[in-house]
Amino acid sequence: MNENDVVVWSKETFLKWSDFQAESNPATFEDSHSVIKYRFTWTINSEKIDEQILFLIENIRIYVEFFPHLSWVRILQNTDRLLNHEQGHFDLAEMIRLEYIEKLQTMFYGKHFPTRGQNEEQQKQFAKEDSGRMIAEEIEKLEHVLEQRRQEYDTVTEFGHNLEKQLEFNLEFDKLRS
Repeated sequence: MNENDVVVWSKETFLKWSDFQAESNPATFEDSHSVIKYRFTWTINSEKIDEQILFLIENIRIYVEFFPHLSWVRILQNTDRLLNHEQGHFDLAEMIRLEYIEKLQTMFYGKHFPTRGQNEEQQKQFAKEDSGRMIAEEIEKLEHVLEQRRQEYDTVTEFGHNLEKQLEFNLEFDKLRS
């Protein structure tokens, strides 16, 4: 899947029903389903200290991505209210990203990590691999947090049918764009 196959969250981005391109799933009770994931990039630097290569992780960026080819809606259910609720899933992922990025920076920035390898070139290669694995493990935890919070959001808002609770969430989501 390439970058053009996803919708990346931004303050200006709002989902449309045309973004839900997969076939609906008749075996599930949901009227719609949004597939949202996190993607990350980072930079790595290395330093030689006491004849050992140590690496530093910098510039971690996390992106919230919506996958149109995996997301769907039942045709007769594509109401504005349901689209607003699905936008809430996207916005919730961004809200969690903002909460988590500081934790990742605290965990990794300004720290030296040892690397493996027989020579300097191997050590630099392993540093890239190991740093990616370390960040990926944290992103996997973030994905679990997102899944839990999405379930809570669906329960509290009754999948968007509890207008009062949905409005409370919408007000929080609106703060992301201000």
